[in-house]
Parts: sequence; structure tokens; C-alpha cells
Amino acid sequence: MDVEERKKVGRKAVSLAISGNIVLTVLNFVVGMLSGSMALVAESAHTFSDVLTSIVTSVGFKIGLKPPDSKHPYGHGRAEPLAGLIIVLFLGIIAFEILSEVYRKLVLGMALNPPEMIAAVMAVVGVGANLAMTTYMMRAGKKINSPAIVADAHHQKVDIFSCAAILVGVVGSRMGFPILDPLVAIFIAFMVLKTAFDIGRDNINNIMGTVPSRDIMINIKTAAMSVPGTFGIHNVRINYLGPYASVDLHVAVEGDLSLKAAHEIAHSVEKNIIKDVDVINIVTVHVCPRDEDNDEEFCVD
Repeated sequence: MDVEERKKVGRKAVSLAISGNIVLTVLNFVVGMLSGSMALVAESAHTFSDVLTSIVTSVGFKIGLKPPDSKHPYGHGRAEPLAGLIIVLFLGIIAFEILSEVYRKLVLGMALNPPEMIAAVMAVVGVGANLAMTTYMMRAGKKINSPAIVADAHHQKVDIFSCAAILVGVVGSRMGFPILDPLVAIFIAFMVLKTAFDIGRDNINNIMGTVPSRDIMINIKTAAMSVPGTFGIHNVRINYLGPYASVDLHVAVEGDLSLKAAHEIAHSVEKNIIKDVDVINIVTVHVCPRDEDNDEEFCVD
């Protein structure tokens, strides 16, 4: 996928997330206050965090699109996982605020009244709207391999379950169990924390260069071995750069090749990997004599 198409898909996804969550934030807060639903007010705070994180995602995505320069020869792609970590911070703050409000209600003895049924209607609307936004953003994020947009989509997905829980809480409160509404708020807070943990783990792994999936390693080997004169690859190391990655590898060739011939093989391997493996955009190839380089670390079998 070229840069312009990636930019178009990413901006559309982020714009949808920001505008949709602004509308849901206002509706959740207004309906929550009018109906007396603590869980729905908590959800409005959570949805407002979606607006903030979508803005962070937009900034990270925009920075990540910048081309390489003299100070950043590998580009600016790591801005995206860094944006994902900022999202984790926002999620932690939102969870804390929700639990603080529950504490004031349950521990400090504030009155618990069952919410009005309009809160249940808003919860149903929230389920549908969040399902649509999550599906669209997840597809867009995976299509353009954007860690920031995928992280934001995971954040958005929490709202589907929280709105469903609000629906259960409202109905249960109306049936004589008013304690359900603040309990649902607690449930929402812990879902937010779980999402924060998952997003943080994935983005830290991206920044730290966790060993990639075996499928990517196999695709790299297939692309390299399709070049005539290549007898094997080893010492394959991948360095993630946000949505893209660079790869360093050793290629085994005949030991009596001329420098020019070896260089041509290395250049062909580089072009094949970039062409066939979507996530890779930088390749560094070290050519070594066949059967003489025994350093098989990270060998791809």
C-alpha cells in the first residue's frame, strides 16, 4: 500500500472515531444525568476518553507518516506505538475517576436510586454505534498496519461491552436491585484497565522489537530463496518501526562469485522481500560464502 492510500484510510478512520465519540459523549452524559444512571455517566467519561485518545492517535499517525530525514533515517513510524502508550495513560486516569465516583456512592453512603428506562435505550444505541465504529476502525487499522489505530479500535471495543452491561444494570435496578448500576460502573472501570494492559503490552513489544510471528519469517525466507543463486538465509533480525519494519539477514551464496555477482544477488533479495512482505520497507543483506559461514543464529528452517 502506498503512502497516500495509507494516509487516506487512516485519516478517515480517525475522523470517524473523533466525530462519533463526541456525539456519544454528549448523549451519554445528558441521558445519564437525566435518568440518574451512574453507569451511563461513567460511560460518558469513558467515551470522552475515546475522543482524547483518537486525537492522540491522529497526531501519532500524522507524525508516523513523515518520511525519513537526516535525524531519523528509519522514518518516524515509532510515533504510532508511542501514541498507543499515551492512550494507556488516558485509560488509567479514566478508570481511576470511575472508581472514585463509585466509592463516593457506595462507601460514603450516597443514595442509590434506580435509573429511568431512557438509560436502557441509550445503552442499546451505544452498543450499535460502538460496534459499527470498532469494526470499521479495526479493519482500517489492520489494512494499513497501524498500531495506533488498532490500539484505538481495541479501546473502542470496550464500549460495546460496557454499554451492554449498562443495559443489564438499568433493567436490574428497575427490578429492585439498585446496587447493580454502580456495580456496572466498577465493571466498566476494570474493562478499561484490562484494555490499557493489552494495548500497553502490544505497543511495548512493538517498540522493544519482540520476535515476529513465524509467518513473517517464512515469508521473508520464501522471498529471499526465490532469487537464483541463494542457498540459504540466517541471522534474520527484524526491527519494528511502528507500522513498518526493517530486516537484517545473511544470505548464503557460492564462495567463488565475483563481487558484482554477489552484489546483484543481494540487491535482488532486498527488492523481493520489500515487494512480497508488506510489513518490510527496509532490508539490509549480508552476503556470505555457502558452507563457510556457520553462524546459524535465528536460522529460518
